[in-house]
Amino acid sequence: MSTIKDSQDANRAYLNDRTSTTIQQTADIAIIGGSGLYQMTDLTNKRRVKVETPFGKPSDDIVLGELNGTTVAFLTRHGQGHKFMPSEVPYRANIYALKSLSVRYIVSVSAVGSLQESLKPLDMVVPDQMIDMTKQRVSTFFGDGAVAHVSMADPLCSKVADILSRAYEKAHIVDGQCHSKATYLCIEGPQFSTRAESQWYRQMHADIIGMTNMPEAKLAREASIAYATLALVTDFDSWHPTEEAVSADYAIQNLMKNADNAQQVIKEAVALLAAEQPKSIAHTALEQALVTPVTAMDEQTKTRLAALLP
Repeated sequence: MSTIKDSQDANRAYLNDRTSTTIQQTADIAIIGGSGLYQMTDLTNKRRVKVETPFGKPSDDIVLGELNGTTVAFLTRHGQGHKFMPSEVPYRANIYALKSLSVRYIVSVSAVGSLQESLKPLDMVVPDQMIDMTKQRVSTFFGDGAVAHVSMADPLCSKVADILSRAYEKAHIVDGQCHSKATYLCIEGPQFSTRAESQWYRQMHADIIGMTNMPEAKLAREASIAYATLALVTDFDSWHPTEEAVSADYAIQNLMKNADNAQQVIKEAVALLAAEQPKSIAHTALEQALVTPVTAMDEQTKTRLAALLP
């Protein structure tokens, strides 16, 4: 433990010596739009920003604009035209690009299947836990000269999640309900679950299933960004004995019905985030997690991780 403490002390000393930053703050709040949410219709004064990162290009240009007077950054996860499969999404580039714009809060919007009878299509869910079943995705910015071990015990920011739940109430949505304290299970995809897999996930006590929030949540934590999910229930996956098994057509039909409702919730959430600006455990996550002293990193590593260093 003394080695970790020494590393942390060295990092703090290095960071305290920094007198300037090359990162221009452009938005505190970002929205990552998933399937069916490719734009925010109420966004005004829109401008597209191309951001290059050490991890490649993001899914699309980032759209900066105002939502009821608050500047936000909007990024479509799958790109315009939905060109990236879940495993192909450039997660590292997306999060790094948002971090380079000084984003501190991310609201992730995702389509999900329900693994519980009580969570019905057109409902919304604000999960507090996650299970990562992905297999092929790079889930960290670190390695190659720098080591960090962020805590993922509570993978979603409780402060932002609470704001999403309150925003749902303020939006007065009439279709469906909003549920919190749920577990999101992320699979690799792009195929949907078999019936046996769907039953297995229920035995894990998972509540909803999706394909995109991992490693997104892990990378947001490494980037010291408070991250929470607004999950839109589209189907019952394939476990339900009487309901139709999920298909792309069926899921997208329900998703489009809920897209307008989701935008209303997001508008209320952005207003609450802008007014309250809650402190999150995520905002200092890397300070306690960075094991390699910054002074021990070579220049190439420091340059690659420049936007992430506290």
